[in-house]
Amino acid sequence: MKPYVAVDHVDVIFDTKSGPFQALANVNAGIAKGEFVSIIGHSGCGKSTVLNLIAGLLNATTGCVLLEDREIKGPGPERAVVFQNHSLLPWLTVFGNVYLAVERVFGAREMKPTLMKRTDKVIEMVGLGHARDKRPNEISGGMKQRVGIARALAMEPKVLLMDEPFGALDALTRAHLQDELMRITSELGSTVLMVTHDVDEAVLLSDRIIMMTNGPSATVGEILEVKLPRPRNRLVLAEDAHYVHLRGEVLRFLYEKHVHRVAA
Repeated sequence: MKPYVAVDHVDVIFDTKSGPFQALANVNAGIAKGEFVSIIGHSGCGKSTVLNLIAGLLNATTGCVLLEDREIKGPGPERAVVFQNHSLLPWLTVFGNVYLAVERVFGAREMKPTLMKRTDKVIEMVGLGHARDKRPNEISGGMKQRVGIARALAMEPKVLLMDEPFGALDALTRAHLQDELMRITSELGSTVLMVTHDVDEAVLLSDRIIMMTNGPSATVGEILEVKLPRPRNRLVLAEDAHYVHLRGEVLRFLYEKHVHRVAA
C-alpha cells in the first residue's frame, strides 16, 4: 500500500561559503492518511529540513517528495504549516488572522457569509470564541499558538505540518495544547507530521516516531511504532508499562546510539 506522503531517497545539499554541506542523505519515510507522525532527533539532524521539503519550502537535491503520488514542487494550501513562532499579523484580530487564510483558500468559490461561518467554526474548535475580537497583543502565548493552529486547520489541509509548535510555551500550557491537539486531530481525522525535541510529546501524540541520526548527512535511524490505544490520557499513560518502554526506546536512541556531542 502506497503511503499518503512519501519522502523517497532524498538528499539535500546546501551550497555554503565553505563548500557543499550535505544536510540529508538517502532519507526514506512514509506517512499514511490519517496518521500522526513525529520526527525527533538532536539539533542539526535535519528534522525541519524534512518538514520544509513536504511543505514545499525547499527542494530536494536528489530524490523526490510525493503527496498522493504527485511530486511536491512548492507550497500549497493542501499542506498547512504551524511554526513555533505563530507569525500573527498584529493589526488583525483573532478572527481577522484566521479569516485571511480562509479567504485565500475558499474566497474564489464561496460567499463572504460562508467564509465567516468557516472562520467562526474553527475559532470555536480551538476554544477561542471568547477572544474572537482580540488582537495578538491582548492574548497569551498559548492563545496565540491556538490562533496559528486554527488558521492552519481553517484551510482544511490534506496534511498538517507542525514545527515544534509548543516549544516556546510553559509546561502547563504545552500540556493543555497537546491534549487539545489530540482531540481536534482525532475529530477531524487529520494527517499530521510534527517536528519535536520532546520525547514525552512524541510518544503521547504519535502513531509512529521517526528518529533521525545526527548531521551532517543525517538520515532516518529508526522508526518506532507507538501502539497505544486512543483516546490517550497523559495521567493514565504515566504509569503504563508500554508507554514507559516506548519512552525508553526513544531515549536510548537519542542518548546511547546517537549521542549529541557539542564542540568545546
